[in-house]
Amino acid sequence: MWIAGYGTTSETIDYKAFIVYLGTLNKSGISKKTIRGYIGNLKHYFDYLQQENYRSDNPIENLTIKGIPKTVLKNILEFEELEDLYYSYEAENGNDLRKRNKIILGLLIYQGLKTGEIYRLELDNINLNKGRIEVLGSRISNGRMVSLQAWQFLDIQEYLNEIRPRILHKNNRNTDQFFLNSKGKLCLKNSLKKVSDELKTYNQNYQDLNQIRSSVIVNWLKMNNLRKTQYLAGHRYISSTERYKQDDLEGLQEMIASFHPLK
Repeated sequence: MWIAGYGTTSETIDYKAFIVYLGTLNKSGISKKTIRGYIGNLKHYFDYLQQENYRSDNPIENLTIKGIPKTVLKNILEFEELEDLYYSYEAENGNDLRKRNKIILGLLIYQGLKTGEIYRLELDNINLNKGRIEVLGSRISNGRMVSLQAWQFLDIQEYLNEIRPRILHKNNRNTDQFFLNSKGKLCLKNSLKKVSDELKTYNQNYQDLNQIRSSVIVNWLKMNNLRKTQYLAGHRYISSTERYKQDDLEGLQEMIASFHPLK
């Protein structure tokens, strides 16, 4: 086993020793994609060792394998483009559904919610007094508390106090689900498709709602560290967040050259 031959253990291995290990893997001809998988699993393992107090740190917490094509990063929209989409979508006076759609679009752009998370929002998750929303976790994502922007308050308050009760009353419905369609039901798929189709007329680079979330996460990484972005995005594993980093192989090659024992 490499770790024993190098004279270290999983409890004591440090960053420099791990870079030497990466050099060994790289010379063996293993693909970068496979190496990235190894590193992802080891990050989870080191996190476990931390939780069980076998280690005080994760030596490879911020390590990424560069140079692997990332389809998730295609056609990323800048923050200014995302904001332009938000302000271009007009919530006309008296149109309850467009006002609802504008709120949803804001949650996609400013809080980075996924459509599934929006569907699962309930009344108890909305706390306007504290200016935040509780996003429920799922089998594949973590829950989190997200802060609202100041300009979102009044729109959400109007929806909560006026628009939503009108929809419920009109359809004789009673539910704790926050967002409803015009018939008082929970399915918003058709409504969001119409929103997405309209957004395409505002920006020719816009593709779909998934592109919005990818763009939001990439822009978060420009302003925040990995851990904070992981929390904001609701990623269960740090490796999920790392996929949104825009970089190349050059940095890894330089580290291997610096720390390899043959140097």
